[in-house]
Amino acid sequence: MPVRIRIYGKEATFSQGCWACDDDSLQAMLQGLADPRAVSQEQEHAHALYAAGRFGGLIATPLGWEAAPHPEAEIKLEDFAPGPHPERAGWLGFLRKKR
Repeated sequence: MPVRIRIYGKEATFSQGCWACDDDSLQAMLQGLADPRAVSQEQEHAHALYAAGRFGGLIATPLGWEAAPHPEAEIKLEDFAPGPHPERAGWLGFLRKKR
């Protein structure tokens, strides 16, 4: 069963790994995120929720439209900042006064 989302006032549906939308630019943005492995109803819903949250949109539920939560960041600052001296992290760290 297709999952419906609404982004920027336009509706789109996700079914069997493909997005369908009347707006070509929105469809291109969503198709860039498409997960072709999403074949079950749960996987389709999870992917549509991710895509709607990524663009600040809404997802259709039996109770109406609900705001999709923003997904967790894929890359975090902690992945690149040095561990023992976080105060020295950053590209302006060389300007700090040495002790």
